Amino acid sequence: MAKSPKTIGDDAMPDTPPAAEIEAIIHGTHGDPFAFLGVQQAAGGGHVARCFIPGAETVTACNLAGDEIGILTRHHDAGFFSGRVKLEGILPVRYRATRGDAEWTVTDPYSFWPVLGPMDDYFIREGSHLRLFDKMGAHPIKHQGVDGFHFAVWAPNARRVSVVGDFNEWDGRRHVMRLRRDTGIWEIFAPDVRTGASYKFEIIGPHGELLPLKADPYARRGELRPKNASVTTAELHQVWEDEDHRKHWSSIDQRRQPISIYEVHAGSWQRRHDGSMLTWDEMAERLIPYCVDMGFTHIEFMPVTEHPYDPSWGYQTTGLYAPTARFGEPEGFARFVNGCHKVGVSVILDWVPAHFPTDAHGLRQFDGTALYEHADPRQGFHPDWNTAIYNFGRIEVLSYLINNALYWAEKFHLDGLRVDAVASMLYLDYSRKEGEWVPNEYGGRENLESVRFLQQMNAHVYGSHPGIMTIAEESTSWPKVSQPVHEGGLGFGFKWNMGFMHDTLSYFARDPIYRKHHHSEITFGLLYAFSENFVLPISHDEVVHGKGSMIAKMPGDDWQKFANLRAYYGLMWGHPGKKLLFMGQEFAQWSEWSEERSLDWNLLDYAPHEGMRRLVRDLNFTYRKKPALHARDCEGEGFEWIVGDDQDNSVYAWLRKAPGEKTIAVICNLTPTYHERYELSLPAAGRWREILNTDAEIYGGSGKGNGGRVEAYAAEGGWAKAGVTLPPLAVIMLELEH
Repeated sequence: MAKSPKTIGDDAMPDTPPAAEIEAIIHGTHGDPFAFLGVQQAAGGGHVARCFIPGAETVTACNLAGDEIGILTRHHDAGFFSGRVKLEGILPVRYRATRGDAEWTVTDPYSFWPVLGPMDDYFIREGSHLRLFDKMGAHPIKHQGVDGFHFAVWAPNARRVSVVGDFNEWDGRRHVMRLRRDTGIWEIFAPDVRTGASYKFEIIGPHGELLPLKADPYARRGELRPKNASVTTAELHQVWEDEDHRKHWSSIDQRRQPISIYEVHAGSWQRRHDGSMLTWDEMAERLIPYCVDMGFTHIEFMPVTEHPYDPSWGYQTTGLYAPTARFGEPEGFARFVNGCHKVGVSVILDWVPAHFPTDAHGLRQFDGTALYEHADPRQGFHPDWNTAIYNFGRIEVLSYLINNALYWAEKFHLDGLRVDAVASMLYLDYSRKEGEWVPNEYGGRENLESVRFLQQMNAHVYGSHPGIMTIAEESTSWPKVSQPVHEGGLGFGFKWNMGFMHDTLSYFARDPIYRKHHHSEITFGLLYAFSENFVLPISHDEVVHGKGSMIAKMPGDDWQKFANLRAYYGLMWGHPGKKLLFMGQEFAQWSEWSEERSLDWNLLDYAPHEGMRRLVRDLNFTYRKKPALHARDCEGEGFEWIVGDDQDNSVYAWLRKAPGEKTIAVICNLTPTYHERYELSLPAAGRWREILNTDAEIYGGSGKGNGGRVEAYAAEGGWAKAGVTLPPLAVIMLELEH
């Protein structure tokens, strides 16, 4: 580690500094400004102060109280000064500079001790530092009696790193940072820097090249696009009022709780009349009450971390620690989460540790070398998205990402992280042809480094925040995604069931006359439904890029389209697994989703769309109210087929069960054929109440059904028989009354 400027060494400084060193300071090429600038021990005893203040004509050195301790001599017209000072004790120095009639003060950044210590170095090198978000980046502190910001950045291969910004006229010569050689971290305390200042890092690469200015990887706030600098910000202050909410989720088995997720793109859910985006506070006034009224238990935001390009939807992030400036300051997001928790709604963030964009101000070639990414493009470049892939084999990269997960959980009280593109992380040959990928150490295609990262991330997140959930967007058959790490799993709480989504959408897109030939597209998913803890996802990916909206996927005329979609939602909410629905699909928006505009809320003025919204609302509350529909979502004992082989009629029926709770029968008629008395076996005789019917008039249906109840009569074998009315293209749910 470089020597502290205030640890006076054996080599005393001459009063007149060497011209070569002055030139190096002025041109920003000095190898160690901390050993030359500031207050140093002078030859023959005493101390000499040296400073570089561009534009100054005279400089007087003072202590923090403003008392003069020495008048410095200008040695170079560019603004280099030095001179003897009378220093009592070891204190920071403040310079009073003049030019003509102008006078200003500069607190010497080179007269302060380091902020990071040897224990930080130790834990960083070991990869076990779990509070890097409190050490790296820019943090306001009072250091040796002076307010300012401490800056720290990892750039081990750089020749020089400076913090530049509004506070130093973006001049890289004025705040050259100190290198901690053991860790490759550069740091400096910049006195008198205030909250709200824009800044970046100016980096000289290993071959002496000046790199594009880099945003802070750990920045907690960024400028609003198209600007892309980082912004100094105060430590997050939020009076949290969510103790009961967090206590609940940390004390229960999430697999046995009702979880119905409303996926939201914050920039286009609703907008102001002029088309501009809502702030977090405006969203809180609208979105939170809407979700409460609709019965959703969770809001999942597509990435709200800072990103330069709106059409990336946040999945190409350049500020993994900063809530995007599009919706206001970070405190606004904290207020939003707090507001959700006060009414029992949880918040999940889409999180992207798989890759990052190649924007010049971002992580790519950060210090002039492949630092965060693999140097080999076969490992470090993603051909699908033209992005860089994190090097999961580097301890510092793992620490950066794991700390980020912990940061959102701790600082913003997030309830979950949905991890994007997990499949691309697990396979070295993902989207690559033969010869375009590098096998692992055993010659296989599995990315073992990525596996270790995901396991460590989940272990640390669940270990320190037991109420949180992590969800994997993983589209392959990788085993044990949602099994504990100690059992050889990846450690996620849940996994998206992409197979359910693909098969059911394929089935429902067909004309009902052909569905009998594809009966297994509904039944097949039950063969593996309990192999993982599944979330059934109808996400944004299904309603973009020419795929059309959910209602537009459905076959038939308008009436049949709405009936099909109502039946689809009834099947989905009756099927084992947690639920996720993308915004706008709850009221059957016709148009494909676009991030450029608000949802088509005017459609709620029309009965079929309002009926769809009411159905989703009632499905949510039925699902939440009835433990049989959620308490064994992830366990085979909660499901039993009644009818799984009636392909001629495209009828499916099953039971949902939970110990000590009333059993619910879910019956799906997926053709327009109306069955007035469909003979069905039920597990008990008696009166079964029709608790939900997607064909009800209030939802826009034809109103056919069972008049609210079905009588089941005892039959041989302990089961009962019932003649059940099956409305066309509809799902009904029955519950035994007694």
